[in-house]
Amino acid sequence: MRFLTSGESHGPQLTVIIEGLPANMTIDIDQINEEMFKRQGGYGRGRRMQIEKDTVEIVSGVRHGYTLGSPVTIVIKNDDFTHWRNIMGAAPISEEEKENMKRVITKPRPGHADLVGGMKYNHRDLRNVLERSSARETAARVAVGALCKQLLKQLGIDVYSRVIEIGGIKDEGIYNIDTIIENIDKNDVRVIDDSIAQAIRDKIDSAKKEGDSIGGVVQVIVNHMPVGIGSYVHYDRKLDGRIAQSVVGINAFKGVSFGEGFKAAEKLGSEIQDPILYSEEQGYYRASNHLGGLEGGMSNGMPIIVNGVMKPIPTLYKPLASVDIDSKEPFKATIERSDSCAVPAASIVCEHAVSYEIARSVLEEFGSQDFSRLAQQVAERRALNQTF
Repeated sequence: MRFLTSGESHGPQLTVIIEGLPANMTIDIDQINEEMFKRQGGYGRGRRMQIEKDTVEIVSGVRHGYTLGSPVTIVIKNDDFTHWRNIMGAAPISEEEKENMKRVITKPRPGHADLVGGMKYNHRDLRNVLERSSARETAARVAVGALCKQLLKQLGIDVYSRVIEIGGIKDEGIYNIDTIIENIDKNDVRVIDDSIAQAIRDKIDSAKKEGDSIGGVVQVIVNHMPVGIGSYVHYDRKLDGRIAQSVVGINAFKGVSFGEGFKAAEKLGSEIQDPILYSEEQGYYRASNHLGGLEGGMSNGMPIIVNGVMKPIPTLYKPLASVDIDSKEPFKATIERSDSCAVPAASIVCEHAVSYEIARSVLEEFGSQDFSRLAQQVAERRALNQTF
């Protein structure tokens, strides 16, 4: 399975083409739109999310609620394009219009793709870089992930996400899966410990007041995974390697870990490995889950735990020092409309990025073109955990 996205932040639309979904899988468009709506939420979001509706239109690959096995094309309209039509239109413009063009960017923002992207593609108006490097593209990735979540759900695999840290304030509780599921969306910062939610809001408000931004850490949990998805045979088929690439491919994500992650460096081997147990009811299972459900690049049947680190958004309302690329004189960086904190929304994006990689590896493992056969193969693999 693979996908391709296209579209600029303030262009007319985002387009996604997904190839490789099996035929005869049921699709719930309302459920996709619910996932899209979640991405727009979270405390600290900017005015853009008040403009966009982010509903999907499926224009190929699905008929009467079922996939056909052919490429699925999804379109997401940018409502804000109405205000940007002259600036972002595809039609040629005159030299005079170019000279009078509004919102030209020549003062790159530190931490963004602006300057290096301009150098690489020879863009003198750095808006040409900004428009594609914008996190607006993650709306398309959520649409892809929403389809994948439906595939996984129909195979008995569930994917969830939560926030575990924002601006240095940590949710340090140890929760079972049921508690996490029940409390994921009970506050607008997506922490399970509701007692720290207001402190996080205050931290976000303080950063916004100072013209600054804050980042954090999100966690994705994949529950009810069959064993042996991924491979130990080659590096490029290791499931954790694929997930890591997908997570750090999200805008502003700078790190990823699994299970206890970097804390493993502080522990003895006897403290971090997960002892193997067996019962007739469960089959093989682990006494703990320090490694986050992954051993040797493969799922081991325990919940997969993925942690992603998001840096503070680089667009600042109190901008840092920069240089005008035309005059080479020092200036403050360009200010674009932005969020002060997008960590709660980023947890949704990360959830869907992980869902895609899980679905891709499941489909690669079994190679089925028809959903009913795929479901049968997954059930057979689950049984192996008890019969091996």
